[in-house]
Amino acid sequence: MAQVLEFKLPDLGEGLTEAEIVRWLVQVGDVVAVDQPVVEVETAKAMVEVPCPYGGVVTARFGEEGAELPVGAPLLTVAVGADAAGTGGEGADAGSGAAQGVGPGAGPGPGSASGRGSASGASSGSTSGSGSLDGSSTASANGSGARSGGGSGNVLVGYGTGAPPARRRRVRPQAPISPQRVTAAEDAQSGPAPGAPAAHVDDHVNGDSSRGEGPVPVISPLVRRLARENGLDLRELTGSGPEGLILRADVEYALRAAAAQGRSAQPQTAPHARVTPAPTAPDAVRAPADTVPTAGTITSGLASGTRVPLKGVRGAVADKLSRSRREIPDATCWVDADATELMRARTAMNASGGPKISLLALLARICTAALARFPELNATVDMAAREIVRLDQVHLGFAAQTERGLVVPVVRDAHTRDAESLTAEFARLTEAGRAGRLTPADLTGGTFTLNNYGVFGVDGSTPIINHPEAAMLGVGRIMPKPWVHEGELAVRQVVQLSLTFDHRVCDGGTAGGFLRYVADCVEQPAVLLRTL
Repeated sequence: MAQVLEFKLPDLGEGLTEAEIVRWLVQVGDVVAVDQPVVEVETAKAMVEVPCPYGGVVTARFGEEGAELPVGAPLLTVAVGADAAGTGGEGADAGSGAAQGVGPGAGPGPGSASGRGSASGASSGSTSGSGSLDGSSTASANGSGARSGGGSGNVLVGYGTGAPPARRRRVRPQAPISPQRVTAAEDAQSGPAPGAPAAHVDDHVNGDSSRGEGPVPVISPLVRRLARENGLDLRELTGSGPEGLILRADVEYALRAAAAQGRSAQPQTAPHARVTPAPTAPDAVRAPADTVPTAGTITSGLASGTRVPLKGVRGAVADKLSRSRREIPDATCWVDADATELMRARTAMNASGGPKISLLALLARICTAALARFPELNATVDMAAREIVRLDQVHLGFAAQTERGLVVPVVRDAHTRDAESLTAEFARLTEAGRAGRLTPADLTGGTFTLNNYGVFGVDGSTPIINHPEAAMLGVGRIMPKPWVHEGELAVRQVVQLSLTFDHRVCDGGTAGGFLRYVADCVEQPAVLLRTL
């Protein structure tokens, strides 16, 4: 008899808690091999193809393209074993309601691929419960099913062939409850603060538990924070995700419904004051669509506008920049430099034959030489140990604007590369960024960042440091300007250079020395040759 294994969204690393489904690579009823990519997802870091650790027939898919799933949520189920082909056919028919995603009101039933399975995080190790296809039980991704089903040897986080059998636990769905405002003290009981370990959804309800006991069925800390900041009690919501999992859309829907009912959704100011809501219908959370403002619209007494979710790359950039401003005491110094000789040198290099050398590569070569003279700026600060960590290798990040937003790919060991090698690596990473093929490894581990904002036609800027680095060099546009050259007024190619640095790692003298050396190399490239 075929065994149905549930494949959950694995932990993709780098602290990521959710991913958006970009494109399904398989259909219900398709036969998949072990480690075959089955779905392409987009995280805050990059686009990733997720391989399935099981081989068999796809019986159900969870989530439509464009849907955002938390780590640990079911992706698909696969029938493995001798009867896999038959099971796959029946699963494709019976599971059609659940195969294309879970919307409001969708719950476990005879046609659900996961039945009453858990939607816990990848580390929970729970089994999928009693629901099944073709009468077979859905096995846990971490349990015996992975061993008997021929699991992948390329172990994903939360999956493996040698994991001990997981504890089986039944989950009872939570009944709908009307929303109400709560006190700040009650809000503190609704779950751990953002950043705390996610609750295991399979433990959230016991048979005789009353409201207010046990953790809330929420995996994403972002959802908890959104509810807490708007004074919404997550215990009063019925999630539309697998097994009642509360998603961000559920919280936003409840807030819009509350606004439509004329109730404030602002956080309470008095820590122990209770605000009693106006009487509402029992199904206020699921108000009719025509009474709820259109998704993405702000309604207030002063103005109207559109809400743009901070998610994916934009959300990751927002978090990083906010953390940089919050934690790093930065300062900026700048200088104008005559880049005429640098532009002539590049023209001569490209006229001599061979691969073309980019201006960014020459600036990067100057940066690495400057960091060798001023290693204080190739560093990071460990405040827990109260230490400055000076790094031996220069992994040079460079800011690149793509359709997905601003990304900072990293050139590994830039200090060992010549201008030709740097040009090739910049081109490779830029193309991968535009195509959405950058991996998390391509976007992490930088020690210093070069930001050429001159491509946007601006002269200067005060860059925000790419946390946890200690400095960033900004380069403006190179344009003809009047300049005193050899005692006479002349038209020269002038560029503004700016350095933003962490004042904890060095003082202004070091930062000024670094920037002055960079400017000298730009004005007289022979200076760089003398220091090699």
